[in-house]
Order: sequence, then structure tokens, then C-alpha cells
Amino acid sequence: MRIGIIGATGRAGSRIVAEALVRGYLVVPLVRNAHKLKEQNWEVVEKDLFDLSYTDLAGLDVVVDAFKPSQGREELHQKSIEHLITLLEGHNKPRLIIVGGSGSLIVDRQTGIRLSETEDFPHSSKPTAYHMGKSLELLLAAKELNWIYISPSKHFIPDGIRIGSYQLGTDFLLTNHLGQSEISYADYAIALVDEIENRAFENRRINCCSK
Repeated sequence: MRIGIIGATGRAGSRIVAEALVRGYLVVPLVRNAHKLKEQNWEVVEKDLFDLSYTDLAGLDVVVDAFKPSQGREELHQKSIEHLITLLEGHNKPRLIIVGGSGSLIVDRQTGIRLSETEDFPHSSKPTAYHMGKSLELLLAAKELNWIYISPSKHFIPDGIRIGSYQLGTDFLLTNHLGQSEISYADYAIALVDEIENRAFENRRINCCSK
């Protein structure tokens, strides 16, 4: 299987790369600067995300979008998804998998309030939550597109331990046995690559949390 990864040198993307390589998949980094990649005999596409064409993606089975714009450019979340939908809509492959956000997860089933609407949600994270939520809306409205949007937990931990287990949910925020909503980047990568293998969900958002 050929897995293209946008943002392969980022915090989430690099963990997904590592997990896919351990399982023996051919990983194709889709990056602006190939010099940031660790030494390996890569098959690489060195382009800005917004310069990618369908030709760059046509030979892939899956494209993982782990793109993270800089602070103050959060609107690029939404614009990047618009671009990828334009490229991939109407094609059988590659399948599009989005490293999503948690802000749009529902925390109260009765009121429908979302995580980004709660009092303790960081103000600095609201622009990202807004644009990633809009990205999800774009995907839900897309036709003839094979996609999945995978949200992490409330706390997405870069240096967290790789435990090797997790739980999955849909649009509702999950908590673990301690009542905490958290997942490490490493365990998130396991969940994402498991979904690549299992294809258990299609054209919807899921979220993952530690057990």
C-alpha cells in the first residue's frame, strides 16, 4: 500500500510516518522541504500543498492530511481541505484521511454544546477549532469523495507514552477510565493506521481516546 502524508515532518505527521513504516507500508512524504526528512530512501513529492495536482496523488492508495498552518493563518485549514476536495472528488482513489481537531466534538448530548464552546476551551485555540470545524462541514457536503476525519481527544499529547491501545467514538467527546479526554500522538497514529488497514468507517468523523 502506498500512503502519501502531507505534513510528514510535523508532530502528528512524523508519528504517522513512523507507524506506517513499522507496518511495512510504502510512505510517500508530500512536503515543501524534503531536507527536513530523516535520512531514508524516500520516494518524495516536494511541493507546497496548494501546488499539488491530482497527478501527484493518483498513484497513492491513501492520502493523510496532517497539515498544520502557522498561528495566525488558521484559515488555511479550511482552504487546504477545499483544495484537496477539488483534486480528489470524483476519483476512486486515493482515500483521504484528515488529522482533524477536537473542538467540534459534542460534550453534552442534551444541549449539543461543543468542546470549543465550553468555558475552559483556550481562546488561542478557537480560530483553529473554527476552521477545522468548517473543514469537516466541507467534507460532509462533498460528493463522490472517499474520506474520514479523525479527531483526537481534548488533550493531544506530543510526548505521551505509546501505550498501544485506544477507544473510538463518533461525534461525542470520549473520556478514559479516569475521566480524562486524552490521547498521545503515538497512540493516535496507531488508530489512524489501523483505520487505513481496516476501513471500518467511511465518509464520517470519528474520534479516539486512551482507555
